[in-house]
Amino acid sequence: MPLLDSPFAQLDLIRQPEQHNDPLQAFDAADEYLLSHLAAQQPTSATRVLVLNDSFGALAASLEGRVQVTSSGDSFLAAQGLEKNLVRNARAFDAVPFVPASQVPAGPFDRVLVRVPKTLALLEEQLIRLQGQLAPGAEVIAGAMVKHLPRAAGELLERYIGPMQASLAVKKARLLIATVEDRPAAVSPYPSRYTLGTPAITLLNHANVFCREGLDIGSRAFLPHLPTNLGSARVADLGCGNGVLAIASALHNPEAQYTLVDESYMAVQSAGENWRATLGARDIILRAGDGLAGQEAQSLDVVLCNPPFHQQQVVGDFLAWRMFQQAREALVVGGALYIVGNRHLGYHSKLARLFRGVEQIAATPKFVILKARK
Repeated sequence: MPLLDSPFAQLDLIRQPEQHNDPLQAFDAADEYLLSHLAAQQPTSATRVLVLNDSFGALAASLEGRVQVTSSGDSFLAAQGLEKNLVRNARAFDAVPFVPASQVPAGPFDRVLVRVPKTLALLEEQLIRLQGQLAPGAEVIAGAMVKHLPRAAGELLERYIGPMQASLAVKKARLLIATVEDRPAAVSPYPSRYTLGTPAITLLNHANVFCREGLDIGSRAFLPHLPTNLGSARVADLGCGNGVLAIASALHNPEAQYTLVDESYMAVQSAGENWRATLGARDIILRAGDGLAGQEAQSLDVVLCNPPFHQQQVVGDFLAWRMFQQAREALVVGGALYIVGNRHLGYHSKLARLFRGVEQIAATPKFVILKARK
């Protein structure tokens, strides 16, 4: 893999989760552009820099020891990537403070480097949270590959930060540079809420939650076919999002014990708030994590999963396949994984390679609901 070579450091970087012979690299030209732009401003060791949405630590690890850098984002895998890449390049794993997106980084900051996220609602929330956190003369510099840079990103910078200028494109990357100007105090439109008919619950959704404005069609297909009569089973909602599958399941299984995990901090925050609003003080294990990677082997009876089909801008079934492997490891013999998936993804044949029995529980024109028995 090529090294990230910037005016600040030369780094050997890996993506998360790690894949053998991963064809993708852990940085791109937008990272290089952001670092070269900042270097041209000749920051000192006293310059306070906030890095937002750093995919695997390329920006923050490059700046470590050169400026006062803080990293923040909504991805557990990105936070894990930062730690691993710091160690990989002979730095302390905790050399850069990381603030989950469910919390607000404390300024003031002189410069903010932003990787424009796929979900613009996350960018909007992050820019709103910068109110009162920027030093006089601060700049907010957002970077992205041109093909992933929507016009709305610049409009958000102008609305919440100040006058914005777009750079020339370099190696198919572009920067949006906003100088701080007084703006009226903004009230965040997040979290948003929607209400279901069955079960009759209202779900809160922080800015980066998948299908924030309404229930996604995969979960809608899954809900009527969730397992019942689970008794005191140990159940995990893997990739829980706002917690809808676990909450709906828990309403039908009052004695079951639930673990909710997602790699998005805002999803975990939303799921926890929704669980408490619906189920009160009922016990729950809730965590941001790399799927079930930290789960004890043979410690679950049931896993519910509506697997993702992309990581940031990369589309594929790698994450889903990994989730299936994790579920198999965590399930007891005789335990079951229930999933919903698009018909065309062919999950039935993939699951059959891991589990001793796979059956189709239900189907719609677009989705299948499958049960895989260990």
